[in-house]
Amino acid sequence: MWSRRQGRLRPTVCGVEELRRRRREREAALRKARREQQLVSKRLLRDDAPEEAGEGCVAAILGETEVQQFLRQAQQGTEEKEREGALVSLRRGLQHPETQQTFIRLEGSMRTLVGLLTSNQALLQLEAARCLHELSHSEQSTVAEACLPATSYLLTYLSGHSSDFIELCLYTLGNLIVESEAVRRQLLPQGIVPALAACIQSPHVAVLEALGYALSQLLQAEEAPEKIIPSSILASTLPQHMLQMLQPGPKLNPGVAVEFAWCLHYIICSQVSNPLLIGHGALSTLGLLLLDLAGAVQKTEDAGLELLACPVLRCLSNLLTEAAVETVGGQMQLRDERVVAALFILLQFFFQKQPSLLPEGLWLLNNLTANSPSFCTSLLSLDLIEPLLQLLPVSNVVSVMVLTVLCNIAEKGPAYCQRLWPGPLLPALLHTLAFSDTEVVGQSLELLHLLFLYQPEAVQVFLQQSGLQALERHQEEAQLQDRVYALQQTALQG
Repeated sequence: MWSRRQGRLRPTVCGVEELRRRRREREAALRKARREQQLVSKRLLRDDAPEEAGEGCVAAILGETEVQQFLRQAQQGTEEKEREGALVSLRRGLQHPETQQTFIRLEGSMRTLVGLLTSNQALLQLEAARCLHELSHSEQSTVAEACLPATSYLLTYLSGHSSDFIELCLYTLGNLIVESEAVRRQLLPQGIVPALAACIQSPHVAVLEALGYALSQLLQAEEAPEKIIPSSILASTLPQHMLQMLQPGPKLNPGVAVEFAWCLHYIICSQVSNPLLIGHGALSTLGLLLLDLAGAVQKTEDAGLELLACPVLRCLSNLLTEAAVETVGGQMQLRDERVVAALFILLQFFFQKQPSLLPEGLWLLNNLTANSPSFCTSLLSLDLIEPLLQLLPVSNVVSVMVLTVLCNIAEKGPAYCQRLWPGPLLPALLHTLAFSDTEVVGQSLELLHLLFLYQPEAVQVFLQQSGLQALERHQEEAQLQDRVYALQQTALQG
């Protein structure tokens, strides 16, 4: 599947597909920043316009007189080329925040632009929509709210025939949705969810990708878990169609899959009705996609695969915390060893290419092993403990998660601890006890406690390898001293 589409994810010539790929990568970074810093992320289609590619296209800031002049020419010009040219000049000026503020302050400016958007001349409609798109990209919520009179028309045009125009309208709506609650309050009664649901039937990949973006913006709204997802999204056919878009196979498109995987992630995070998604086959679909991604990274060096891997891992991790998982015929509806092997292939890929994604994969591994002896058995039978330990030096966050997974295995009892022992585990633990990070050391102490409890011979080897001296380093640390003392007593009595 993926080998047929490697060109979609690999930089080649700077064509439309390449520009879309770059936008997806920028959006991935923006999403990460948004999660960590509550930033608003938006997309701009300006790069896709051929006339913007040439040099010398940087427009100056427009004053009131120039904005009025271009609007007048666009509205009253005698030739279509003249009217279109006026809108092009206005659009380029609107790339500047100063011009945007000037535009929305001018009385009647938005009314004129909406009039051009609803004209019967396709080129004028397109340029007016591009002007709105520039405005929608503003960082000022007042600019987004000034676009409110245009939203009902943008929704209407989603049912049009031009895929390029629909794509532009979707990205513009996505930008407006995320900026202001007032915009969302107006768009929801206007029927944005049914309009988006209708778009998902489009045969055009660009439209589907834009739809996924617009929907993801709506799903990230603060009020989405209470007001949007339960009453609008889950009542529509969108969840089922999203899962169809994520089905592995020759029809799966990476760019579209990335957008809908994030949409699914936001719905799952809302915890509104995850059992419903599980009932629709979300675990099975995502599990198969995980296997497919693992196969893909073995065949290509393409760095674009992680854009899809990240939301897929998050969706699976969060779904596995649902009690309903146990009632739908097995956690993954797949053989344990296939899932674990696929996950370790991805972990090795992240280790070499994208270390920042290691916590995502390890969090899934944690959720898989937390309550499942069979997944723990798979880790042991596939000899994956040593590869897991090799991840310890990556970062403190990764170390904690690796140690947590090992604790999940050890707490299953003596038989599991016996298979963990002997091997490289104790030297690795003695090494982590030298860390200065309290959380890493605390998790190491937890694992040692389980080993001492279920595998008594570990105590003697621990003492022989200067384990007590390693513990002494932390006996004065308030958060650790109780556990350190307990381990010291266990070791000395053992």
